[in-house]
Amino acid sequence: MIALFGNITLALALVFAFLQAVLPLLGEAKHNRYLLAVARPAAIGQCVMILMSYLLLTFAFYQNDFSILYVAANSHPDLPLMYRLTAVWGAHEGSILLWILILSGWTMAYTITQRKSDLLPLTLAILGVISVCFIAFLFFASNPFLAATEILSGQDLNPLLQDPGFVFHPPMLYTGYVGFSVAFAMTYAALLRGQFNTNTAIRIRHFALLALGFLTLGIALGSWWAYRVLGWGGFWFWDPVENASLLPWLAGTAFIHVLRLVEKRGMVRAWAALLALISFALSLLGTFLVRSGILISVHSFASDPSRGVFLLALLALLTTLALLIYLTRLPTLSSPPSVFSPLSREMGLLINSVLLFVAMLTILLGTLYPLIIDAFHLGTLSVGAPYFNTVMAPLIFLMMIFMGFVPLCRWQQQSFSALWRTYWKNMLLSVVSALVFLTTFTHQLDFLSVATLSISIMIIVTTLPMLRFYPGMTVAHIGFALLVIGIMLSSLLNVGKEARIKPGDAIHVGPYQFFFLEVQGVIGSNFRGVRADFDVIKGTRHIVNLYPEKRIYPVRDMVMTKVDIHPGIFRDLYIALGEPYDNDYWSVRIYYKPFIRFIWIGGLLMMLGCLISIMERNRITGIG
Repeated sequence: MIALFGNITLALALVFAFLQAVLPLLGEAKHNRYLLAVARPAAIGQCVMILMSYLLLTFAFYQNDFSILYVAANSHPDLPLMYRLTAVWGAHEGSILLWILILSGWTMAYTITQRKSDLLPLTLAILGVISVCFIAFLFFASNPFLAATEILSGQDLNPLLQDPGFVFHPPMLYTGYVGFSVAFAMTYAALLRGQFNTNTAIRIRHFALLALGFLTLGIALGSWWAYRVLGWGGFWFWDPVENASLLPWLAGTAFIHVLRLVEKRGMVRAWAALLALISFALSLLGTFLVRSGILISVHSFASDPSRGVFLLALLALLTTLALLIYLTRLPTLSSPPSVFSPLSREMGLLINSVLLFVAMLTILLGTLYPLIIDAFHLGTLSVGAPYFNTVMAPLIFLMMIFMGFVPLCRWQQQSFSALWRTYWKNMLLSVVSALVFLTTFTHQLDFLSVATLSISIMIIVTTLPMLRFYPGMTVAHIGFALLVIGIMLSSLLNVGKEARIKPGDAIHVGPYQFFFLEVQGVIGSNFRGVRADFDVIKGTRHIVNLYPEKRIYPVRDMVMTKVDIHPGIFRDLYIALGEPYDNDYWSVRIYYKPFIRFIWIGGLLMMLGCLISIMERNRITGIG
């Protein structure tokens, strides 16, 4: 019964999406306000049907309805309730349904907040075109309500996904991905109407900032999840799926900075419109890479590449249509000549947007090149961390230099002498602070460490005085600086050891001593395993007991390492239990990770900065 109603709601959602897309476009062509007026009720109808579909699938997981193939493949009666409810997006079909649900949510948010905009019907029509494509893909190629052809007892959720990180990371990441669809639709509706102006740029920037904030949070949560679950102690591996989320983030960051130029100076509108298209296309590409099955990744759980062809066709279709609109409207995007100094804020924002774009292209090349080589049967090639670290380091360094420099600049023109008086003082303070810190805590003064820490401190010193005037920008930039500081210091000061020890032994890691006390059996609702007990001491002071586990999930016959972490603002203690050996010996991995929390604190501050920027602009402009 659930499968029947689920298919009915999906079919009705497709009908509403078709009406939302087609009738307003006809109304725009024929200047018929009645057809334009269909957009809003059709969007509401589509949202209601998609929400009902999602709730029906969630209820099927709740009651273990294994007559539905998707539920049987991703759940089990012993699976904890929290993971049963979130297993809805644990595989391909449900994640696409979640993607569409979030798109409907963004569409409703746009409809409510921009109900007085004359671009509303046309923007909803463009969003309707996107909805038609994805709902059709879901209904015909990835239907989560297909009935099982035999009696099944449930195959359980992938153990990698049975973690709180899975509860929060995919929804936040998808919310960021899909949010750029709204910014894209608003931009291209404005292009079609010839209204891509300052007021429109302000409204678009609100949605782009919100999308970027959610995407930032999603990426940070994904990094935190991988750090906790995979057991190797790292926060970023330059995995293709990780890169897929970073691509729209880089393009979206460039987009919001260029929109600031459109808003403030009415310039580079063509560049802004192109970045809107690229950010949207990269969000679709990220969905394709994660859910097509063409990638080998610990983050990718799709297994049917044939459906990836459908996703790739959607990406090509939507991007081609948008590019045609862009090219036809390009002559209308020429801006009046703008005169500004090379030391102006305009120049700084433009250069930084280009650097972000180049960084995006660099990662895109490294991610797709092995796939292209393989597709043309030219051999196999692996592009990993050495490539990305080598090519990204100088780009990030240049971007940070401009982040520390641009806030000191004024709009249009700037006196070099006035700028230099402030700049050299800030730089001197930053270099001295970096030297003192590194000498005190690391006893290492290599050029790269000094330069990176100096520029990071420079960003903080330069932007802090602007907290009163630009609080959102200030918080976001300080967050980025803290993220870079966390990456650098955690890499520089990290201490890790792998050892074979037995109960009664101890091992020193950094300033801490880890005493291996015992191993006990542990039984969970859908797993069994062993739990080790480590007593952690610093000097003569007891710090904490850590309990890493080794689990086996019988239904999937998978063995998982459950790490235990004692977090702190300035350091983490991290322990993973490895394999057992003879005579009660166990392999263990223990890490002392100073300042690694700065990475996620920085990510949260960047997301907070986006939200503050939206509220700040709403207060100034009075836009609801």
